[in-house]
Amino acid sequence: MSADQTADLRTALLAWFDRQGRDLPWRQGPEGRRDPYRAWVAEVLLQQTQVARGLGYYHNFLTAFPSVQDLAAAPLDDVLKAWEGCGYYARARNLHRAAQVIAQQGFPEAYGGWLALPGVGPYTAAALSSLTLNEACAVNDGNVRRVLARLHAEPQPTPRWVQAQADALLDPARPGAWNEAVMDLGATICTPKSPQCGACPLSPWCAGRASAQPTAYPAPKARPVVQEVRAVAVLIGTPQQAVLEQRAGGLLGGLWGLPTQPYDPARPGAQAQALRDLCARLPATPGPLLGEVTHAMTHRRVIWQVYAATGGPHPTDVRGAPLSRLDHKALSLAQARADSLFT
Repeated sequence: MSADQTADLRTALLAWFDRQGRDLPWRQGPEGRRDPYRAWVAEVLLQQTQVARGLGYYHNFLTAFPSVQDLAAAPLDDVLKAWEGCGYYARARNLHRAAQVIAQQGFPEAYGGWLALPGVGPYTAAALSSLTLNEACAVNDGNVRRVLARLHAEPQPTPRWVQAQADALLDPARPGAWNEAVMDLGATICTPKSPQCGACPLSPWCAGRASAQPTAYPAPKARPVVQEVRAVAVLIGTPQQAVLEQRAGGLLGGLWGLPTQPYDPARPGAQAQALRDLCARLPATPGPLLGEVTHAMTHRRVIWQVYAATGGPHPTDVRGAPLSRLDHKALSLAQARADSLFT
C-alpha cells in the first residue's frame, strides 16, 4: 500500500469513527489523555467480556472503588465480590495487586511502565499508553486481527504479521482514536460471520471484499476439545448459611465456595468414593443427593453432583462472600429443593 493510500485509509476510518464510534463511559475526556484509572479498569474488564455485558460490571466496579486508592486499600475479598459473575478472576486479583503499586508510584508514564504492572500484557499496555498518554503504540487483538486479515486477504495471520500491519497503519497523530476505531470496526461492522461490507469505510482498499469471500479471512482456528470435569460438592447448612472453603489456583483462586472433591467418572465407584473422602476431610456425614449443576468455564464443562451433609465446620453467611457462578447455581439448586419440600 502506497503512502497516499495509507493516508486516505486513515482519513476514512477516523472520519467514520468520529461519526459512529461507540459512546462508552470510559471514553470520556480529551483524546489521548483519558482518565487512566477508568481506561485501565475497562481494558482489563473487556479482555474476556463483551462490551454489552461489561457495561454493568464496569459501573458496579467503579461504584465500589471510585479511585485507584480505594481499590488498593480494599480487602481482596471485596474486590472479588465486586467482580463476581464476570469470570476470569485472575483479572481482579491482578487489578488489586497493580492498584497497590500505582497507589505508591503513580500511574505509568510510558508503555513500559504499563507493561510492568501485574496482569498487563502487550495489548493492554499498547491500548493504555495510546489512550492515556497519546503514545504511538498499535494494539493487536481479535478484532484487529480480523480487520487486517480481511483488508489484506490473509488467511493465516500470525501475531507478528498482525502487529507489523497494525504498526504500519497506525495514525501517529491520533493513536488512541485509531486503535479504538479499528476495534470498533471489528466489533460492529467487520464482524466474524456477517460483515457489513457496504457500510465499511475501508471497503475501497479491502482485498477480502474484492474476493467476494470476506469471511474466509482469517481462516477459522481449530477449536480446542472441551474437557469435562466432574466433582462432588456438599452443602452443610442452608443456602444462606453454609460451610465455605476458599478456592486455590488460577481459575477461581481467592473465591469462596462449597467444599468439593473431583473424581474420574471412568473409574467404577469413583463418585461415591469422592463423597466419602470429602466428608472425611471436613469431617461431615453425607446426606441425600440434591441434584446436578453444570457450568461452562473456558474450555471446560464442569459438572457437580451436589449433596447435603451434616456436621463439619460451622456454617457462615454466604451473602457477603465472593462466589463463582457454579456455586451460585449449586445454592440455587439447594434452595429450590428446600422450597419444594414446603409446597
